[in-house]
Formats: sequence, C-alpha cells, structure tokens
Amino acid sequence: MTTDAATLPPSLMRHELVGRLCATAERGDIAHRDGRLVWHAWGSGTPTVLLHGSHGGWLHWVRNIEPLARERRVVIPDLPGFGESDPPADLDSPDAHVGLLADALPKMTGAQPADIVAFSLGALFACLLAIREPAAVRRLILVDTGGLDTPMRFADFCPIKGVPLEERRAVNRHNLGAMMIHDPARIDDLAIDISMHYGPLTRTRVQYHVIPDKVLQAVAETRAPIDLIWGEHDFPHPDPEANVAAVRRFHPAAELRVVAAAGHWPMYERPEAFDAALLDLLAQPVRAPLGG
Repeated sequence: MTTDAATLPPSLMRHELVGRLCATAERGDIAHRDGRLVWHAWGSGTPTVLLHGSHGGWLHWVRNIEPLARERRVVIPDLPGFGESDPPADLDSPDAHVGLLADALPKMTGAQPADIVAFSLGALFACLLAIREPAAVRRLILVDTGGLDTPMRFADFCPIKGVPLEERRAVNRHNLGAMMIHDPARIDDLAIDISMHYGPLTRTRVQYHVIPDKVLQAVAETRAPIDLIWGEHDFPHPDPEANVAAVRRFHPAAELRVVAAAGHWPMYERPEAFDAALLDLLAQPVRAPLGG
C-alpha cells in the first residue's frame, strides 16, 4: 500500500525525495483504543525500526531510508502523539505511549526480532520497548539522546506561536540552527518544511518526561545490547564521550560512532557519514543480552 500524498502538505510533496518515498512506501494504519498509529516501511530483510525525535515524524529519517532499505526492511512509525499517530489518553505517561507502540510492533515487523535505531526522544521509547518486549528487540542504537544525566545546554529558541505566517520560515530556520543543525549551510528548504510541518502536529507532553535521567534509568534496566551514534557538535547534549560513558556504566561493551561536523540531527545534516556509521554497527554480530 502506498502513502496517500494528501497526508503531507504541498510544501513537502514538492521535494523529489519525499515524493519518491511516499510513492514506494508500505503504509500501515493500526487502530488502538485512543485512535490510531501510523507507520511506513520500505525494503526487505531484517526489520530495522527507526524512532524519530520530539516534534518529529517519519521524515526525520528522510535522507536515510533509501540507503538502509537496500539491505533491510526499514520501518518508521510516527510515535504516539506525533505526526499522524494519536496519543494515549494519558499525555504524560511514557509507559502509556510505549504500550501503543508495543501493541503495533508485531504488525510492523512481521513478528520478527528487530534492530531499533532511536533518535533523541525516541531513545526513551526504544529502551522502554526493549524492557517490555525483550524477545522482540535484538539491539538498540541510540542517537543523540538526552536523559542520560549528563551536561545539557538549552537552545536559544524563538517562539513560533503568534508569529505571522510570512515570518515563520525565518523563525524555523533560526530554531534549527539553535539546536538541530550545526552548519548553517545545511539548513535547507526541506529541513525547514519538515520542521514547520511536524511542530504543530505534536499532541502530547511525553517529551517533558525525559530530562534529566529517565533514559539512563531505562538503560539500566535494558538487557538488549546498546550502541550509540553521536553528532560531534550536538548542541543540547555535548561531548559524545561523556554520554557513552554514562551508558557504559550499565552496558560496558557499548560502542560509539561519532559523526564529524554534525549537530543534534546528524542523520539529516551528514547523511552519508551517518549511514556509514549505522550500517557498520548493524553489520557487527549481535551481542548477547546482559545476563543472557
């Protein structure tokens, strides 16, 4: 089944890459007690589930899907409360959000164990999912996540609410440069269109339940092997070595790959380098679960 182009605005569909991905995607729409969960998939092989970050959706991975789908089945849900997916009734409960994702996981993966790659907020979902459904998760690769009780910087955001429509692109460009993308030259029209599309679709408060250490608490309980990919110049969570050190307190074998010259959104800013790092980690033998 292909994606209904009407679910994305013309500003996004005008991009050739977005249109091509929509035309080739398998789309799933799973009903749950509070609405629906929407996901997209490409390719075949080992299921690889990509979880996006806060105020995002499947397009957070727009530049990585095709390279990964040459080797694997790439599955990307819109997390509950983001994009097209409805939130649970309890907007503040990570467990309630992850419960909806766990219920949908067998349909997304064909009930096969999956590798999960999780960006920023998605890392909390990934760890809680691995704790809840250990047999369904082969390994986790966490990308630029907060919640590890490591030093954090707060971006100089400009508010969007109340800004005239003709000025919003400039505000979104500023905000992308303040937090997401290190090199201003890499903030292109597609990045701005993605930001402008997903921001207003956020219908949950779960993103406020990560800092300072919720991911670290979940990492401590996670048995699945964990590795990390980090942007060299991640603004909110600087110092890749400090962040992997926090994870290695509980997962000593965790590997780290640093994407040079990238900020918080490395898979968009430096997709070739990110994809190389990710495929290298995915090519490694899957380590045994802790205690396994």
